[in-house]
Amino acid sequence: MTDDLERARREWEERRKGSPGADRVVHTSSGIPVDPLYMQRARDADRIGFPGEYPFTRGIHPTGYRGRLWTMRQYAGYATSEETNARYRFLLSRGQTGLSVAFDLPTQMGYDSDHPAAEGEVGKSGVAICTVDDYAGLMDGIPLDQVTVSMTINSTAAILLGMLCVTAERRGISWSALGGTVQNDILKEYIARGTYIYPPAPSMRLAIDIFEFCAQRVPKWNTISISGYHIREAGATAAQELGFTLANAVAYVEAARRRGLPVDDVGARVSFFFNGHNGFFEEIAKFRAARRLWARIMKERFGATDPRAMMLRFHTQTAGSTLTAVQPENNVVRVALQAMAAVLGGTQSLHTNGRDEALCLPTEQAAALALRTQQILALETGAADTVDPLAGSYFVEELTDRLEAAAEAYVRKVDQLGGSQAAIEAGYFQKEIERSAYEALRRVERDEEIVVGVNRYQETAAADAGDMPILKVDPGIRARRTQRLAAHRTSRDAAAADTARRALAAAARGSDNLVPFILDALRAGATLGEISDTLRDVFGIYQPGSGGNS
Repeated sequence: MTDDLERARREWEERRKGSPGADRVVHTSSGIPVDPLYMQRARDADRIGFPGEYPFTRGIHPTGYRGRLWTMRQYAGYATSEETNARYRFLLSRGQTGLSVAFDLPTQMGYDSDHPAAEGEVGKSGVAICTVDDYAGLMDGIPLDQVTVSMTINSTAAILLGMLCVTAERRGISWSALGGTVQNDILKEYIARGTYIYPPAPSMRLAIDIFEFCAQRVPKWNTISISGYHIREAGATAAQELGFTLANAVAYVEAARRRGLPVDDVGARVSFFFNGHNGFFEEIAKFRAARRLWARIMKERFGATDPRAMMLRFHTQTAGSTLTAVQPENNVVRVALQAMAAVLGGTQSLHTNGRDEALCLPTEQAAALALRTQQILALETGAADTVDPLAGSYFVEELTDRLEAAAEAYVRKVDQLGGSQAAIEAGYFQKEIERSAYEALRRVERDEEIVVGVNRYQETAAADAGDMPILKVDPGIRARRTQRLAAHRTSRDAAAADTARRALAAAARGSDNLVPFILDALRAGATLGEISDTLRDVFGIYQPGSGGNS
């Protein structure tokens, strides 16, 4: 800042003394103080750069959304593959441009629907998938070589990816034509979400097996979506979401490099998944800072030379944790603003939550309104007409710099602890998130942070409830799924399935890539639960605080 500007600012501050709010102290979710005024200051032009060029602060595409809008990828799944397929067809008919599969908890945890641990959870939080036939039904009538598919699955990611490949194989579709993403981010499961099965070391082996297999056989597939979303939902700040996610990304790239995979190839297939939270300007700055910091990490730390390996490509989902069961119609406004921040921040794809998701899985009507929200942002607001429209805003540029610095400090801290796996075992991530979540709750309880309808502008219980329809999953689904699994096991070649599982177990005790063995087991009719049990027998089950295996 020049001397003249500095003097003018001091004079302005003198003039504003005594004005309403002059002494008010404001911070972002990450604790960054928000000044009442931001003014121009000297900047290194290379730090911001141009769209489509290193360090990608302003976006990874030179024309932004003028050349292509973000993918409208609504996350959906419930009950059976047939019911979820109907929801996908409904959304695609209304303009959705990509699929995102939500799996139920048993599928995520490697249990078939008839397993005792699955009771009460089958089809509740997502679709139940146990066999290749289930997966084929999920994608019935959907052109897998034309529509990209994202799958939020981690511990069983290799199995679900295998089901997609076998389904394509049955249809005569080349794996080289398949496009999409498998989340495959096991580290954040230990940090924030909890759907892990095996200890970290074999889990990381499976994750990198997917990297290696797809590089050789499914070249257009994004092999990981490193997720800050769930870290933020657990209570992290924007700076922690960014720093912890990039620290995990460092761990995956290092593991892939140890496997012998070229850094430029790995980087080109890595993608990210961020939360679109409250704090409109901080979120925009977070996305810009993420691109810049990741570009520097890939170039300076890993020696990437291909610009595609330095580009941080990301999906955004609006923040489920901000939705309220009281006055649920207010959630429409929250979602629209969170989505707008993601668009202004340059997201590559976007999911907008349904207004009813604090109460239930979204109804068809709520899902359609959420999709229409994206379409209005794309076509009626002008937000897609220019690249990085808030670049040069004194406030946004300052926040971008501050968030980048805060996130980089977290990455360094994780490095000092020995990397993400060591930091998980030390409980570092978990403790930091717990502290931030507690502090955020206390701010709401003290009315320092306002949630409309919760601690300000409350309504009566009757008014809150309203007439909003609730989606209910048929409680008889598990019985029907159990019958279907019994029929599947009767009709398959049991000896072939057992042989394939034994081969998988032998490979798991060695060092071979496990994805081809999983594919053979699926072709032989082995179920998701049986394949997971085979690996449980070899790898064990992770128990936090007990040394890992049980």
